[in-house]
Amino acid sequence: MINGAGKDRPVLITGGAGFIGTNLAHRLLEQGRSVIVFDNLSRAGVEENLQWLRKQHHAGLEVEIEDIRNLIALRRSVARAGAVFHFAAQVAVTTSLTEPIHDFEVNARGTLNLLEAIRAQPEPPSLLFTSTNKVYGALEDLPLRNAAKRYAPQESTIRAHGVGEDRPLHFHSPYGCSKGAADQYVLDYARTYGLPAVVFRMSCIYGPHQFGTEDQGWVAHFLIRAIENETITLYGDGKQVRDLLFIEDLVDAFLAVEERIDFLSGEAFNIGGGPANAISLLELVEQIGALRGKKPSVQLDAWRRADQRYYVSDTRKFQAATGWVPRTDVEKGIEALHEWLLAFRSERSALKRPRSVSKIRLSRTAERGAA
Repeated sequence: MINGAGKDRPVLITGGAGFIGTNLAHRLLEQGRSVIVFDNLSRAGVEENLQWLRKQHHAGLEVEIEDIRNLIALRRSVARAGAVFHFAAQVAVTTSLTEPIHDFEVNARGTLNLLEAIRAQPEPPSLLFTSTNKVYGALEDLPLRNAAKRYAPQESTIRAHGVGEDRPLHFHSPYGCSKGAADQYVLDYARTYGLPAVVFRMSCIYGPHQFGTEDQGWVAHFLIRAIENETITLYGDGKQVRDLLFIEDLVDAFLAVEERIDFLSGEAFNIGGGPANAISLLELVEQIGALRGKKPSVQLDAWRRADQRYYVSDTRKFQAATGWVPRTDVEKGIEALHEWLLAFRSERSALKRPRSVSKIRLSRTAERGAA
């Protein structure tokens, strides 16, 4: 368990203005803990999240508008932290294919910067790093049944439980390589230097504060396209299957790791909704249609490189270690995200004028003084 002194120090969240970081920061701040949001605000929508956090929490929140590649700024924040959650990343396979050097610098070098900043501390804070299921590659050797609306594994164990951590690593795409390298560095720093660190190899996470795009955050993206009466593009045949995990359940998992870091350090866990929350792209489109009373328009396009036809997380290892289980089923979770998107868009349209980004990009001095 994290010691009392660690809990008295701020929690550092890199990429803290993003979808996952915002939800974790909100939970921690509600608990009366201090949070440092470390984010360069490069992703669309994160300014909105940061405004929301500031509106909800008038104490305990600090903001560092900085880049994970800035080692000096990173060391300054890490030196104050009792725990670190590392979400800052280049998040899209497609972007990694066109800008592989940038992808490497952010995902691999940025993570190494963070590890070195943590290692330099006399009492290193705990670290949770969010990796990806892409470290297992395209899973092309996984025998599948081609059903009407989804792919299903032929092997009964995988069909019942999903893909486990014993699956060999097979990095595919620059994104898979950069996140995979970071994944392995985190585990090795736990082993070699004794840093208290855990890796989550995550499936598809969804929920409020997610501004999904075609490249990342596809559940929110599908809903946004449906709300806007725009066509949804499915790459491949739409039978690809993923397990979905609602953001509140993921935050529960984060906090379970923090409480048990001494026992879990050096481990990697597959985290997702599991077989009970698995859904194909075609099935999600149908569910959105039932939710909205009108099926979205869909068009098909060519398969994208490194796309897994089937990936569902086997979470039994993490469940056995912590007792954690997902509590939000797909139908309720998608409905909650849909309601949030509608409310957010209604609130934004009611404003006379959106707040400019320049008003959010306060200097570090001003941000710390305002917190």
